[in-house]
Amino acid sequence: MSAITEVEAAALTRAVPVIAHPKEYLTFRLGAEEYGIDILKVQEIRGYEQPTRLASAPEFVRGVRNLRGVIVPIVDLRMKFGIDARFDAFTVTVVLNVCGRTVGAVVDSVSDVIELQPAQIQEAPQFSSAVDSGHITGLGTVKQGASERMLILLDIQQLMTGADMGLVEQPSLA
Repeated sequence: MSAITEVEAAALTRAVPVIAHPKEYLTFRLGAEEYGIDILKVQEIRGYEQPTRLASAPEFVRGVRNLRGVIVPIVDLRMKFGIDARFDAFTVTVVLNVCGRTVGAVVDSVSDVIELQPAQIQEAPQFSSAVDSGHITGLGTVKQGASERMLILLDIQQLMTGADMGLVEQPSLA
């Protein structure tokens, strides 16, 4: 058996298509829109319970909850995105694990766990600097029978670790 040369290896690498794998997303509603986040970031889903409010916290940080001995900050994604926040029997807290930290995200309701193939995901549209879309990773197309619906895919880790959230220490520029 003979070894292949670097040139042959490079040609073979270019000739073999990269096969992208499907990803699973937890889907949930915020107002009238449906969003999806990487299921691997989800620790659990809990019914909404009123958290203990923290002084000086931004309005979208509802407070903290004690979750089996861990103090968990609770962020209302509806308020973060400027959506009217009303509470009903469907309101839940999605407990997330981002950057080794446990954080709760309040959403209107959880819909489903779906698997999207790479072909079902389109790149996020580019907006002017007035619209912060840095936490949107793409738009998923979900087919239901003859109809389709759009799913806004979020990079929940980037969203939750942003400087405005105050949940993780930001590196100093000194």
